[in-house]
Amino acid sequence: MPSSLQLSEASIRQVLTRTSGYLATITSHSLNPYRGCSLGSSLCGVGCYVQHNPWLTRGDAWGSFLEARTNAADSYRRHAEREARWARRHRDAFSIFLASSTEPFPPQERRYGVTESVLEAMLEQPPDELVLQTHSPAVARHLELLQHLAQRCRLRVHLSIESDHPRLPGLPPPASPPAARFRAARALHDAGLTVVITAAPLLPLQDPHAFFAQCAESASAVVLDHFIGGDGSATGQRTLRTQLPAAMEAVRPGSSQLAYRDEMAEIARQHLPTGVGGAGFGGEWTR
Repeated sequence: MPSSLQLSEASIRQVLTRTSGYLATITSHSLNPYRGCSLGSSLCGVGCYVQHNPWLTRGDAWGSFLEARTNAADSYRRHAEREARWARRHRDAFSIFLASSTEPFPPQERRYGVTESVLEAMLEQPPDELVLQTHSPAVARHLELLQHLAQRCRLRVHLSIESDHPRLPGLPPPASPPAARFRAARALHDAGLTVVITAAPLLPLQDPHAFFAQCAESASAVVLDHFIGGDGSATGQRTLRTQLPAAMEAVRPGSSQLAYRDEMAEIARQHLPTGVGGAGFGGEWTR
């Protein structure tokens, strides 16, 4: 977390956003309890696609700001019923992606509790489906709450682990060690929750077989998302303007090309024969 992190609080009128584009193929809505991300100066921030969205960054460097939407739970309670009616009429179901453009469990969640309050509101007014996407092992602290929520809706916890390297030369350290995230995934998986490991974007792996064996022990599936086509530009143009591709090539030549994702997918299928996705975060995986 940078020392210059700017923290702020805000009230938001509508926390549920009807999805469009690629995300519309996954869920009817997205929900972001924060704007910005205090993990943005770590390894995941280098490859984070949200940094290329000027509407969200408003000219500020990614990782330099975090806005807590302190009334997010109240906004959800006010609008969930109406949005559910719309989703069931125009989409297959009332489904939510939490979160599409922020980390729902930043260190500051202990102070603000915005995500926890939203999950509690969902217990009262559950969606049909919830995809909870996080990069933090802190998600495991909410195990009991997630178990209750899984009884009210279809719940998938997506935990991002983009590499097994503890540190990639030339890049900032990860916000949390890969081992800590694997432990969190295993705890959720062993508790009966559907867990998906998201390598997004996929970075060089030092021991692919060991990595995917851990995925098989800790999750129902793994998603391999390459920055080419994944960052919102067909050729990965946005990410190519960052230092990430050069750093990837220095660690593992060829890893900045789509062929590397395909190579890793072949290995992944040896450990998860029916649980490998390469085209994003959709899927009907079960335990």
